[in-house]
Amino acid sequence: MYHADLVFLNGQVITVSKQNEVAEAVAVKENRIVAVGSNQQVNKWIGDSTQVIDLRGRSLLPGFIDSHTHLEYTSTWNNGVDLKEKSITSIHDALQALRQEAQNTPEGQCVRGFGYNERQIAEQRLPTKSELDQITSEHPIVILRACGHIAIVNSKTLEIMGIQETTPDPEGGKIGRNEKGELTGVLYETAREPVMGKLFKYTLEETRKAMSHASEQMLATGITSIHDAGGTNIMVLKEAVSSGEVKLRVYAMIAKFDKSETHEEMLEVIESGNITGSGDDRFRFGPVKVFTDGSSSGPTAAMREPYNSNPNESGILYYSQEELNRILGEAHEKGFQITAHAQGDRAIEMMLNCFEEALKKHPRTNHRHRIEHAGITMPDLIERMKQLEVVPIPNPAFFLEYGDAYLNHYGDRVNYQYPARDFIDSGVVAAGGSDSPVTSYNPLLGIYGAVSRLSPSGQVVGANQRINVMEAIRLFTWNGAYASFEEDIKGSIETGKLADLVVLSEPILDVQPERIQDVKVELTVLDGEIVYKKN
Repeated sequence: MYHADLVFLNGQVITVSKQNEVAEAVAVKENRIVAVGSNQQVNKWIGDSTQVIDLRGRSLLPGFIDSHTHLEYTSTWNNGVDLKEKSITSIHDALQALRQEAQNTPEGQCVRGFGYNERQIAEQRLPTKSELDQITSEHPIVILRACGHIAIVNSKTLEIMGIQETTPDPEGGKIGRNEKGELTGVLYETAREPVMGKLFKYTLEETRKAMSHASEQMLATGITSIHDAGGTNIMVLKEAVSSGEVKLRVYAMIAKFDKSETHEEMLEVIESGNITGSGDDRFRFGPVKVFTDGSSSGPTAAMREPYNSNPNESGILYYSQEELNRILGEAHEKGFQITAHAQGDRAIEMMLNCFEEALKKHPRTNHRHRIEHAGITMPDLIERMKQLEVVPIPNPAFFLEYGDAYLNHYGDRVNYQYPARDFIDSGVVAAGGSDSPVTSYNPLLGIYGAVSRLSPSGQVVGANQRINVMEAIRLFTWNGAYASFEEDIKGSIETGKLADLVVLSEPILDVQPERIQDVKVELTVLDGEIVYKKN
């Protein structure tokens, strides 16, 4: 009998098997798991050259899978002023940070701010165009709100972009104006896209460096696989994985961000010969993805009923039902998994209509069509998800950062927001995502968010949707593998599966729920190799 390369003993091995078995020990040979069981069962795999790790009761889990993240943006969004910094608690603080950045920025170059969340600011509002104009008239200033769907800009930026009071709102977006029709400097959804395209460009070298940096950061939180939801050239990402610059396993969405991009350009990617699942264990092409509505916290999510915070608003839609059916229907016809960003219940309903139409025209089993975020998912929508076998991708860590805003905007509808309990009870397989950099990519915060559903002020946001720790772990492991058709090779600790593993600082099943966010990752194994070890 040959011996293992790596053995873990004396642990709380959370297998995430069908029976949720908790074992004691695991053996790894090359890049595969070769034994799972008791210390006695695994001891026989130990030889002279075997590396043995004594877990001392700590948890060993499958490597975490983030089923919705933006690898490039996770790093490049820090390439400017971080307005999420704890020291920034007022608009004055934010303006001072931007002023300092402007003083160190060559004239004419863009001053960028990221992660602004008015709920964390004393004034509880966005900065105004006139406040930004007082910082500089020589630089364009662009602040991206934490959700990524709203930009706040100064007059110089509007001038560069040719946006005037007479400029019409683009389809799927809105140019902010006050009651007098004057520009406020706030650009919503597709209205912000030209600004992003012109003033947020990065070189190929900067992009690859950013992706590599984000990859290393994610490995340190136990993430071994991601579903990249777009933000860069998909072939650049493929090359970065192939070269080893990005060590994570990647399931890459073919994403259409800007409605001004032509449908034909997406079809070029679709018709390149690659299809969902093409690739290998390190990089695979994923679903075709579009945006249907806006952000949950903005709020710009498309709702069936107006917001509690503003009875005159119910969100922004990017596409008509007919457009959505045509664009994603063609991808479905060609054999792709299809998905879309859909936060509001109106947008989710449109996606379900799209799936229904596509499957009626071209029936297909095991399609696993997805809905990214699936924010406000009412009971009638969950029932349709079950019937259509749709895979929703909720973001439970959002509650920890945006929960108070949700209570303000949606009222009692938070009882159906990212409804993990209802998904599980209805037999709908949902996979957890962070949507980083919109919030932290740390999967343990996602697990904590799903278990606690606590807002920043400590309020519970939809107590009826809380789930237990084991269920939350499954969101970020096996269910993520299922969402990418890879549950046979990863997502659980079972013999024959890829050796992607994570060691935690404590036995997480024994930790009080309120302390889950304090649990740390001590070791990450990817493909049988230790790729992160806490000092």
